[in-house]
Amino acid sequence: MPATDYQGSPASLRHSILSLRRDPVHSMDSPHSTSTLELELETFQRQVTDRFHELSSAGADHLLSLAWIRKLLDSFLCCQEEFRVILFNHKSLVQRPPLDRFVQDYFERTVKGLDVCNAIRDGIEQIREWKKLLEIVLCALDNQRMFGEGQFRRARKALIDLSISMLDEKDSNASSVLAHRNRSFGRQQGSSKDQHQRNLGHFRSLSWSVSRSWSAARQLQAIGNNLVPPRGNEIAATNGIAVAVYTMNTILLLVMWALVAAIPCQDRGLQVHFSIPRQFPWAPSVYLLHERILEESRKRDRKNSSGLLRELYQMDKCARVMSDLTDCVQFPLTEEKEGEARQRVEELANVCEVLKEGLDPLERQVREVFHRIVHSRTEGLDSLGRPNHV
Repeated sequence: MPATDYQGSPASLRHSILSLRRDPVHSMDSPHSTSTLELELETFQRQVTDRFHELSSAGADHLLSLAWIRKLLDSFLCCQEEFRVILFNHKSLVQRPPLDRFVQDYFERTVKGLDVCNAIRDGIEQIREWKKLLEIVLCALDNQRMFGEGQFRRARKALIDLSISMLDEKDSNASSVLAHRNRSFGRQQGSSKDQHQRNLGHFRSLSWSVSRSWSAARQLQAIGNNLVPPRGNEIAATNGIAVAVYTMNTILLLVMWALVAAIPCQDRGLQVHFSIPRQFPWAPSVYLLHERILEESRKRDRKNSSGLLRELYQMDKCARVMSDLTDCVQFPLTEEKEGEARQRVEELANVCEVLKEGLDPLERQVREVFHRIVHSRTEGLDSLGRPNHV
């Protein structure tokens, strides 16, 4: 992934920011407020750098796990809050051109991120439905003194339903059906396919679902359109805040892209290009994260997955192994087969437990990102004296 050369003079980004300290012509606020702003901007860049370095350094078993996704969202929320405070503390600068245009452009990008949050919540709900099917398997086979044919038939049926549902999602059809059902509050339909979907469980009514024609790939492209680093004269004219705006734009794009990569949603696409000047201290971490997630998507057993979430991979793997076992089992079970069955059931139970503990906190965090974006945008546009239409 190539890095771009810094646009403008001086060539060094840090030198451009620090030069504001020595150039009274470009310092439009009092010396005290300028010194405070410099400290805030440096602290903000340091926080972004530290947080995303930690995320990019995650071990292979942790990357794209539920815990890692939650840490990613927590990092975004913390950076977003610090960025909001900078804008709030320096309204006089924010209201002047060209910074007013940069800030408004950022808020328009965040609005596009709201739809991604909606789609991700739909995806979390889809994973819950898959978990319910695994729980049927556990209900049939867990804590049983002896295994019978009826128990295995019930488990096999749930595993078949799970396989069909996950295949539908991989074909990008199930998400559209999901979104339609959410908006229609589970309205009954006559087709056999709808009947099958109803048999998989009723979805809770969601008030913020995306439309059936919505595309995650197109939305990410819209967030990243015309995302370029500020020029030297733009950094000087904004006392360095333009750098913080560009930083948040890039972080927004990275976080939304990682969510789409991990969680099932319709028309997933990972063809997002990051072109960041190497002078940004957080650039290496963004590049590394981008490359590591792409590498995961290229793995043979992940290429056609409905999402790169690690727990989703474990669910799929355990379900396939269990399906193979239920397909070939013969009764009465040998001691060896019974031991293998109990081991597979234990693995399924572990996956269900992790999903049970992790999905609800993740959904709450996605909600928090959604509402924080709305609040920050409202506050920001009010400070600019602009109408607030989402």
